[in-house]
Amino acid sequence: MEHIYQYAWIIPFIPLTVPLLIGVGLLLFPTATKNLRRIWAFSSIALLSIVMIFSMKLSIQQINSNLIYQYVWSWTINNDFSLEFGYLIDPLTSIMSMLITTVAILVLIYSDNYMSHDQGYLRFFAYMSFFNTSMLGLVTSSNLIQIYIFWELVGMCSYLLIGFWFTRPSAANACQKAFVTNRVGDFGLLLGILGLYWITGSFEFGDLFEISNNLINNNEIHFLFCILCTFLLFAGAIAKSAQFPLHVWLPDAMEGPTPISALIHAATMVAAGIFLVARLLPLFIVIPYIMNGISIIGIITVLLGATLALAQKDIKRSLAYSTMSQLGYMMLALGMGSYRAALFHLITHAYSKALLFLGSGSVIHSMEAVVGYSPDKSQNMVLMGGLTRHVPITKTSFLIGTLSLCGIPPLACFWSKDEILNDSWLYSPIFAIIAYFTAGLTAFYMFRIYLLTFEGHLNIYFKNYSGQKSPSFYSISLWGKEGLQKINNNFGLLNLLVMNNRERASFFSKTKKPHQNKIGGNVKKMMQSFISITDFDNKDISSYPHESDNTMLFPLIVLILFTFFIGFIGIPFNQEGMNLDILTKWLTPSINLLHSNPNNSLDWYEFVINATFSVSIAYFGIFIAFFLYKPIYSSFKNFYLINSFDKRGSKRILWDKIINIIYNWSSNRGYIDTFYATSLIRGVRGLAEVVSFFDRRIIDGIPNGFGVTSFFVGEGIKYIGGGRVSSYLFLYLFYVSIFLLIYYFVF
Repeated sequence: MEHIYQYAWIIPFIPLTVPLLIGVGLLLFPTATKNLRRIWAFSSIALLSIVMIFSMKLSIQQINSNLIYQYVWSWTINNDFSLEFGYLIDPLTSIMSMLITTVAILVLIYSDNYMSHDQGYLRFFAYMSFFNTSMLGLVTSSNLIQIYIFWELVGMCSYLLIGFWFTRPSAANACQKAFVTNRVGDFGLLLGILGLYWITGSFEFGDLFEISNNLINNNEIHFLFCILCTFLLFAGAIAKSAQFPLHVWLPDAMEGPTPISALIHAATMVAAGIFLVARLLPLFIVIPYIMNGISIIGIITVLLGATLALAQKDIKRSLAYSTMSQLGYMMLALGMGSYRAALFHLITHAYSKALLFLGSGSVIHSMEAVVGYSPDKSQNMVLMGGLTRHVPITKTSFLIGTLSLCGIPPLACFWSKDEILNDSWLYSPIFAIIAYFTAGLTAFYMFRIYLLTFEGHLNIYFKNYSGQKSPSFYSISLWGKEGLQKINNNFGLLNLLVMNNRERASFFSKTKKPHQNKIGGNVKKMMQSFISITDFDNKDISSYPHESDNTMLFPLIVLILFTFFIGFIGIPFNQEGMNLDILTKWLTPSINLLHSNPNNSLDWYEFVINATFSVSIAYFGIFIAFFLYKPIYSSFKNFYLINSFDKRGSKRILWDKIINIIYNWSSNRGYIDTFYATSLIRGVRGLAEVVSFFDRRIIDGIPNGFGVTSFFVGEGIKYIGGGRVSSYLFLYLFYVSIFLLIYYFVF
């Protein structure tokens, strides 16, 4: 056991080998490195598998021995200042390392095929390996300075990966937005670290917790200053985990390749903020104001993320808002002191959301085979539908991930989310009501995504271009130049049979008789003929969506297994008269550090009652989604049935207003981006213009004015001095006369 812990320091550095070798290879042997690029993908997967095995052994040791191991060595010593580097192996480290490695391996396997035609294939795997190194270094860090170094490296990798397709203006803007937004939280984190060092004189976690807790308990420190420092530390977690109000970068981060979204925006990087709060929870827990602030930020994020996901059209952006909401659940649990529930949901959500993101990538991959590389079409759920028979494995995996996120038993997220919901009742009934309501919203918008994507008829049909070429949207694409040219030459989009609501309403109103209140007669015939036009199966088409390759489907199948069974590690079971579970045994050292004694006994009657209530809410949200989005004969008929309900009554007017408010709120991102653009961006620009004017006209204007004045005075004197004595005498007598007159009249 001791032997394993001693060599744990190599965990972050094993994946670093790949980007270093790729860089050296491109510098010395560029042609051979590019031709043998698949070797680098295999190397990335193999090295990360070694790290996974190492992490697995450490996790088993943690479960069996319940030990915390820390090793540090001095980096620099100067008088009373000593900076040490090292690594810390505890339950939180082992859990995060297992999550990072398992999800990253599956994402890399998936990426080998997903990015196979991309010109930046080598660059992608270099960035991903360096990101894994940074993330593993972050979770094994033993002090705040070391955490901050790897924290910034993770942010840099996120910037590079979000802007991977940097020739696209949207991707370039998205990575800049993520970078700037995270800089706000990172600056707060740096100030908090410096403030705590000023208070305690140490960066090490053990010394930090002990000294700060003693100072607070003995009232030897200004309480407001301590609150300020801890809140600044929490600000870093707010930005990194996309919590309100610094969440605005996460939806735009979907501009990066889908495997990036599955790894860093679902399971790892956005979890870094949760990791930081969990790591510093022994410090936060003695300050009730900070704990209340964490729970308030969490519950706001829970509700905000769910409402913003309701009307999104982009499949990845909808999942991004879902991630934001679920991270809010974890932050809420940490703010309530439910350490175990927060980490449990972190584990279950990581695998379920990775499954959903990779499933969405498979959908996008299949759609791009038809419409070409165009995110406006291949990621727009409104243009999808009817994919069930064409991508059955992807559909099944996406459905399982959706059910898990909705909290349907016995899938993974059911066990963890239900624990958070139950703990919220004990903390605050208001928070519990919001949390349960959001659980219903989660079920609604997740099944909305599923139904729009996979059910009904395919909303687009295609026809040969007859050799016509359509230009690509971007110079660097998923398919590369050859694949994109082939797609553009062979087939493309001819028509989009998607009408807006007003057009559909007018279409059916023209064909309906005045006395008809239901579908019938000419309307039914017209709808049947219309449906036959849009029926994908009856068209002679040149291409259609197809299932992804096996290398992309294999990670989906593995994640399905995780989604089914990972939740069972947190279910208490009877052993020698005690209710125990693997997760509680795993987290025992951390729970003891928090001086917490969670009631882990399992009252099955109470559990069934609470679970029935939460699952009923989830099923109600699913029912509403089916009612609104599940087609009866087709999406057009379903639209007609909904819009023919009480058209002339006040209920219909009220319903339209409510729907418009919700739609505008969601589609405009809660108007938060607009507020930032108006208040912050324009305000900062206005202030910059004022400062620039003051600098140019006042600061620089005064010396420049003296220079210009002396220039004109010199020029004037030059013309006055003509070299004649008579002129000098005249001027002399003139000035003397003026002086005498002034003296006479004044004095």
